[in-house]
Amino acid sequence: MADPARAAKLAQRIKVVVAEALGRRVKDPRLEGVTVTDARVTNDLQHATVYYTVFGDETAQADAAKGLEKAKGVLRQEVGRNITVRLTPTLEFVADQIPVVASNLEELLREAKKRDAEVAALAAGAKHAGDADPYKSDIPDDVELDDEDFDEDDFDEENRDLRADGDIDEDSNK
Repeated sequence: MADPARAAKLAQRIKVVVAEALGRRVKDPRLEGVTVTDARVTNDLQHATVYYTVFGDETAQADAAKGLEKAKGVLRQEVGRNITVRLTPTLEFVADQIPVVASNLEELLREAKKRDAEVAALAAGAKHAGDADPYKSDIPDDVELDDEDFDEDDFDEENRDLRADGDIDEDSNK
């Protein structure tokens, strides 16, 4: 078993070699819009998965898949010439789904931005449900309140200080 760092380096090298071979060596017109995006190699260095994207519609993608399958032997031969491992890994080509996922994500972000703008427009014209200051009183601000303005009847019996009555024994925490 090779270490993962060596497998990652080999994968990057395979990615470059396959991309260059598609441009130089393979003359299939179906592969002109193919871009190699990534490559992964198993830890035993026997199998390589090459991810690609194709510019175009679904028919162009299907044609590119057929073209890559047909050119697999030539590409593997090119990889074998340009890497330094005992056995040349087998190649598997997989269409990369990142552009599709990215376009879906961009659409979701556009929708969220549109909804945020709608909410901001609604918030700009919104008013408070009640008063702006629910704690305002009917007493004018210039009037000063003294202690004699409060009546003893305004307080409940429950709010009195129990320690003054001696109901709590501090040592026993009752």
